[in-house]
Amino acid sequence: MLTRRHFLATGAAALAAAPAIVRAQAKWRANPFSLGIASGDPSPDGFVIWTRLAPEPGEAHGGMAIEPMPATWEVAADESFGTIVARGSAVARPELAHSIHVEVTGLQPDRPYFYRFEAGGERSGGGRARTLPTVASAPQRLRFGVAGCQDYQSGYYTAYRHLAGEELAFVFHYGDYIYEYGPDPHPVRKHAGDLLSSLDDYRRRHAQYKADADLQAAHAAHPFFMTFDDHEVRNNWAGDFDDDDQAPPDAFRFRRQAAFQAWYEHMPVRRSSLPNGAAIRMYRTARYGNLARLDFLDTRQFRTNQPCGDGYKVACADVTSPRAHMISSEEEAWLTRNLRTRDARWNVVAQQVMMMSLDRRSPVDPAPSKLLNMDSWAGYEAQRERLLARMRGLKNVVVLTGDEHTNYAGLLHDRGTPAAVEFVGTSISSDGDGQDVPAWGPDFMAHNPQLKFINNQRGYLACDVTPDEWRTNFMVVDRVSTPGGQVSKRATWAVARGQPALRSV
Repeated sequence: MLTRRHFLATGAAALAAAPAIVRAQAKWRANPFSLGIASGDPSPDGFVIWTRLAPEPGEAHGGMAIEPMPATWEVAADESFGTIVARGSAVARPELAHSIHVEVTGLQPDRPYFYRFEAGGERSGGGRARTLPTVASAPQRLRFGVAGCQDYQSGYYTAYRHLAGEELAFVFHYGDYIYEYGPDPHPVRKHAGDLLSSLDDYRRRHAQYKADADLQAAHAAHPFFMTFDDHEVRNNWAGDFDDDDQAPPDAFRFRRQAAFQAWYEHMPVRRSSLPNGAAIRMYRTARYGNLARLDFLDTRQFRTNQPCGDGYKVACADVTSPRAHMISSEEEAWLTRNLRTRDARWNVVAQQVMMMSLDRRSPVDPAPSKLLNMDSWAGYEAQRERLLARMRGLKNVVVLTGDEHTNYAGLLHDRGTPAAVEFVGTSISSDGDGQDVPAWGPDFMAHNPQLKFINNQRGYLACDVTPDEWRTNFMVVDRVSTPGGQVSKRATWAVARGQPALRSV
């Protein structure tokens, strides 16, 4: 059996050595595959494979001449590439930063494959991806990862190194792949460049993050379903609104257009996500046989501006306005149709910002009345209530969330009755080392009885799914401020299908 750890220990190491062997025959100044390789958006018959040619990723155009570069790719049934099952050619174009997106098709369902690229006599390392089961199949088990929020300045990506060693079908990335901030006065690692604004700015920042060896290992080991949150563009942006810089909408759309182009250039996503000006199609569905339907939301691009002036605030009238929305009417109708289909044992809503409406009061932030996070679903109560009403009665909905830089497990109530469960994943590195239970944790739990678990360390989620039970494992690392952090399972919380309730196991 080909295991993930065997691939990381043997196949990946051997393939990583290949560039050094052939570079003497090429004219590259440095390894053109310095940003690694990746796969994404798996389906029953294939997946996307990605790379970007950038021998000098910190330089203009990644050190590439402003001209097209031909490349080839291969997909194999074995890690030694003895049995090639698909191959082809591609062109890395300067208009897209010499990135390559290949949508591989014609593969067998529910099995691992291996892939690699070659350009100008240079060969990339090898990656491993897995196709999904057919929609008509009835898988008895699924294990996948959940990760995101990876501020380069806040710490090392050690959690990704551990995630790379997991046996996973795929990884859901909930966003904040990069952070747009300028230099932090006391960083663990320094950002290159200032606050991001132009296309060149965003490209360099993505390249700096992509150059991280632990992040590359995770991408080489698993296919990712990529989404974005706010920091890929600007902190807490909402639709056409950028309150941080007070940019008028027409000016902000130019920044968003640059950010979306750079995001596409660096992500293993399909051509359907190619930006059209300042717009990009991100919400979409994946099926894991009849075991799980995953609906990936876009909670940034179509929302109205945060009510009450954003931040943690006592609710104003705008919180309950019927005109306020987190997702567009089209996206809401799409999600509603999918929830009503009832053709999967589990309905998974994979999205970016917390759906639980939490009281944010704490000893640090005392207030006479309930404080809400206006950048979360709590600021868009009318639409939130509609969705929870549609989840109620299904008794199989699991919401997966990021953004908070804290691990949470809690219940989503519709008019006082549990309608679904929500698991919130912490960050890979954002906010530094953290601690097991923060000082504000006990008071926070007391204000929010729907919360069952809180933890403030860094890490990722590993979800084990069977037809009748869902288990979320909260995997944490002991530190990110220095390299070499150790991973452990902090807690496991389970849900029985048909019972929107949480129990510790």
